[in-house]
Amino acid sequence: MASEESSVLKAADSVPDSSIKLLFVEMGVGYDQHGQDITSAAMRACRDAISSNSIPAFRRGSIPGVSFGEMKLQIKLGIPRPLQHLLDIEKVKSVFPYGTISNVEIMDGGLICSSGVHVEEMGDKNDDCYIVNAAVYVGY
Repeated sequence: MASEESSVLKAADSVPDSSIKLLFVEMGVGYDQHGQDITSAAMRACRDAISSNSIPAFRRGSIPGVSFGEMKLQIKLGIPRPLQHLLDIEKVKSVFPYGTISNVEIMDGGLICSSGVHVEEMGDKNDDCYIVNAAVYVGY
């Protein structure tokens, strides 16, 4: 699991910041169609961002003087403003299997839309679907 020396940034701050030597950016989208759980949508967005990438440079020593232990992650999440206070950031950070998460920025974004159906058996409170956008900045 990624280490936990991170801070949550306000809109005036910005991810990625100058503390990271940026190598690449991974982007993803996550949905919660039933249950209205913004944390689930954010976790899915982060998994989507990292699920189709491999990072051999950190393990193989391709970057002189940089090893796997120096990997830094910074995360930016677009979440609808009325739901931001419901986000469990520690659960979201648990998605990342390695790297040090140095910053997390939550900004206005994402979407609340109708899923078209209210299914009480699936925990629905209404027919809202929550959508979250994620950008994961990887560097050292």
